Amino acid sequence: MLKRIDPRRDLVSADDAVSVARETQPTPLGKPLKLEGLKRSFGPRKVLDGLSLDVPAGQFVAIVGRSGVGKSTLMRLIVGLDQPEEGRVVIDGEPVNGLQSSVRLLFQDARLLPWHSVLSNVGIARVPCWREAAIEALRDVGLADRLNEWPAVLSGGQRQRVALARVLVGRPSVLLLDEPFGALDAMTRVEMHGLLERLWLQRKFTTLLITHDVAEAVALADRVIVIRDGRLTFDVDVAAERPRHRADPHLAALQAKILAEV
Repeated sequence: MLKRIDPRRDLVSADDAVSVARETQPTPLGKPLKLEGLKRSFGPRKVLDGLSLDVPAGQFVAIVGRSGVGKSTLMRLIVGLDQPEEGRVVIDGEPVNGLQSSVRLLFQDARLLPWHSVLSNVGIARVPCWREAAIEALRDVGLADRLNEWPAVLSGGQRQRVALARVLVGRPSVLLLDEPFGALDAMTRVEMHGLLERLWLQRKFTTLLITHDVAEAVALADRVIVIRDGRLTFDVDVAAERPRHRADPHLAALQAKILAEV
């Protein structure tokens, strides 16, 4: 018999939202991530060709490269959606051999279900105590007052905040971001940068961000790497205090240096 889900059953009052938000526990710290000699081909084309990377726990790494160099393929390998032909992905000392509950992936498209409320979309995985976790995540992204609304009435930035809240519910130790702000307007993108940085500073999940925007990379990351021809060809630390200012001449010089390597 087909089981029907009524999204309205998940509606809660504002008082309930405040109450459960106070009871949630903090997210665990990030885990170290190692990529060891990853190779992945599609037909005769080598997408990743022996790529290796060592990311300490809690570090924020931005990955920059032209389209088609293997950035998204790399994300699929890390999250466990695909397997390398050679090499391995290791998280906290354990090789990845399938989907990992401690790893979450955020896409450019929010991918919300239009027939579910904001709250129900965030708690869609139905993790333990999902309602409390979803309300806490919505509070963290500034949408605690919109949890009973539908995706259709939200702006693009608000929908992406809901998508971010959805990955936070899983309390990730490793957060993968595949151009999550690429479709947003400039002002909204800057707001989302501030939100992401605040959440990362609070929770220190290990973070990998794919972006074509070098300014975004140096504004957010501890470290920027460049992938070209399936290999890591450039790796630089961003030695700038937070919060960062886009007019900083040091950051401008670093952007130019990275662009020359892409």
